[in-house]
Amino acid sequence: MGEKILFKAESYRIIGACFEVYKEMGPGFLEAVYQECLAMEFTDQEIPFIEQPKLPISFKSRPLKKSYEADFLCFDAIIVEIKAVKTLTDDFRAQTINYLKATKKPLGLLVNFGHYPDLEYERFVKQPGHE
Repeated sequence: MGEKILFKAESYRIIGACFEVYKEMGPGFLEAVYQECLAMEFTDQEIPFIEQPKLPISFKSRPLKKSYEADFLCFDAIIVEIKAVKTLTDDFRAQTINYLKATKKPLGLLVNFGHYPDLEYERFVKQPGHE
């Protein structure tokens, strides 16, 4: 029996919207351009999202004064972090993993619109025990 993929249908819809933006715009724009386009595409595809929400962060179950501002929070559970760089690096991956850990959200999608010739994306699942 295969392992269940967390938020499979929802992430498929989100990545589909990202591909639509990439197909229309291509690589080479600033991240802010892709953010605006993706917000439009999420609206067009009726994907529930909050753009740049301030997500609380805690340390040892105590809230911090600082918060994390995600690029998008979709379906109230999926952090979507977008980049417009030549290639994704381990720093971006670590950042996404830390956001999941700090916000206790179950899934993160790291999406790179700057990659050529295709959109680059990775899924990150919050690991049990990383509270």
